[in-house]
Amino acid sequence: MGKTAVAIEIAQRLSTEIISADSRQCFKEMNIGVARPSRAELGTVPHHFIATHSIMDDVTAVTFEEYALEKAKELFRERDTIVMTGGTGLYIKAFSEGLDDIPEVTEEIRDLITKNYQLGGLTWLREEIKEKDPAFYKEGEIQNPQRMMRALEVIETTGHSILQFQKGLKKKRPFNIFKIGLELPKDALQERINHRIDKMIDAGLVDEVKSLMQFKHLNALQTVGYYEIIEFLENKSSLQQAIEEIIIHTRQYAKRQMTWFKRDKDVKWFSPGEIGLIFSTIKESIVD
Repeated sequence: MGKTAVAIEIAQRLSTEIISADSRQCFKEMNIGVARPSRAELGTVPHHFIATHSIMDDVTAVTFEEYALEKAKELFRERDTIVMTGGTGLYIKAFSEGLDDIPEVTEEIRDLITKNYQLGGLTWLREEIKEKDPAFYKEGEIQNPQRMMRALEVIETTGHSILQFQKGLKKKRPFNIFKIGLELPKDALQERINHRIDKMIDAGLVDEVKSLMQFKHLNALQTVGYYEIIEFLENKSSLQQAIEEIIIHTRQYAKRQMTWFKRDKDVKWFSPGEIGLIFSTIKESIVD
């Protein structure tokens, strides 16, 4: 079982609904490449923050925090528990404990970085981050252009890494939070990644990206699974090279996700197959 299947099983047992904490599945124009839950899965348990926004919208962790807190308030009127699932660590942090106060940046700096990114693409952005904010390059989401541009804005404005501003006080939420993480052995994880990407290609990922080529400059499309296929469609690589790059970048992203969540000492770790143990542990936490 993957995290979607586990989340659905838990939600069904708790007779509740799911809030997605995925920074890409919220875009309605993106489906195959973001591994959005199937229609059958979405029909089994109500999901929120899935296909709710357009790739032309400026969706940030603040957007998610506001959306998820309001949705949680609404759901708690009729339910005692809610399930949240997804791999975007910053979104889960925003919902659980709020975001840190990061200094404002000038429009001039933001516009310059945006312009240079549009000219130089992901390669330019990564090199800038590597040179100017090596700490973020090592620990941050370097597959996510929006996060990298934000980090670059902060270091250009303050001279300090954005990571130094991400150590603030946690906000107290009016509900209890119990976090579980799913962990697979490295070989099993890599096999699952390979299989998932094969399924995406078979399902029509190339055609999906082709239909979005006019929007290739948008941040939402500068992400794993889309960026590489765009390179292929622009004759900068072969399809096989693009697939291999997606596999590599997905593995790197998964590793960074695990590093992020492993730092959170509140997360209880399980194998995806331990659904009975996961549920009994959740029930115990609810009673406590």
